[in-house]
Amino acid sequence: MKNMKKIIALLLAVCCVGAVMAGCGSGSSAGTNGEVTVCNWGEYIDEDVLDQFEEETGIKVNYTYFNSNETLYSTLNTGGASYDVIIPSDYMISRLIDEGMLEQLDFANIPNYALIDDQYKGLEYDPDELYSVPYMGGTVGIIYNTTMIEDEITGWSALFDPRYEGDILMFDNPRDALGIALLYLGYSLNTESEAELNEAYALLEQQKPLVQAYVMDQIFDKLESGEAAIGPYYAGDYLTMIENNPDLAFVVPEEGTNQFVDAMCIPKGSENKANAEAFINFMCETDVCLANMDMIGYTSANAEACEIYAQELDEEAAAIMFPSEEVINRCEVFKNLSPEALAMYDALWTKLKSGA
Repeated sequence: MKNMKKIIALLLAVCCVGAVMAGCGSGSSAGTNGEVTVCNWGEYIDEDVLDQFEEETGIKVNYTYFNSNETLYSTLNTGGASYDVIIPSDYMISRLIDEGMLEQLDFANIPNYALIDDQYKGLEYDPDELYSVPYMGGTVGIIYNTTMIEDEITGWSALFDPRYEGDILMFDNPRDALGIALLYLGYSLNTESEAELNEAYALLEQQKPLVQAYVMDQIFDKLESGEAAIGPYYAGDYLTMIENNPDLAFVVPEEGTNQFVDAMCIPKGSENKANAEAFINFMCETDVCLANMDMIGYTSANAEACEIYAQELDEEAAAIMFPSEEVINRCEVFKNLSPEALAMYDALWTKLKSGA
């Protein structure tokens, strides 16, 4: 999968020519000075494109990371940092919109929005297409080490199996962790039922002695290095991890899983909104999307980039980056919940982690 750099280099010239006609170039809409502060997930961009943006626009990129939607929300809500571009997930974008924490975008400064596949537009988290531009999508699954686990894993039940005690990793946030338990129990990821949430909590409490660690980005390193045997993680990262550890396997759980879209937004009060829109426009360019897909293994929202990239994938990578209808039908998208439900999730998670 990762041997497309030469192909992408060749495509770059073609894409730049096309950009003249399709409005793909970022230079015409970008400022010539100033800065833009971008906060993204870890390992979720080809950082060479940041240099490319700086060279094309003269805008300096200050680049930083967050490890969960909840961490990003807390930082924004408490004024702990000032960002110009953030890349949260669907349900968190909906929450940020509801709470008035995002700027409306000026799409006159983002002509490359025309390159975004229609299937990513007008989604429930931003139905009027005012606050976000889709970046990447993917699914959550189970990654496990086939030398440490002999059985073929098929579902979430493996994360609750006492045979794997001390080798199990779990997500370190309430929506994902409780979501896994809810799916295993046959419930929706988006339930607001107190009874169902208490049942999911009881399952996680039973699982807790089996868990090596509650982590986020560290799941990547722990599974890749063989420090742990099994855990939930993102399909795109799996395609990167197997380059260094071919003993890893990935499965979409039979009970269903989360399908997500991450999108680029501008937080309320950004001091560099024009530069932020220039950056978002640049990130939609086909050559930039190709470079990012090749580096991180996720599915770009740019339709042209996906069409080009799909032609070069092997069977496994294609199945992961472009899931079948059968897989999609087993997926559910996280939605923003009522404040009362969010409080229940947070309270149960705090109780689980504290042991109270």
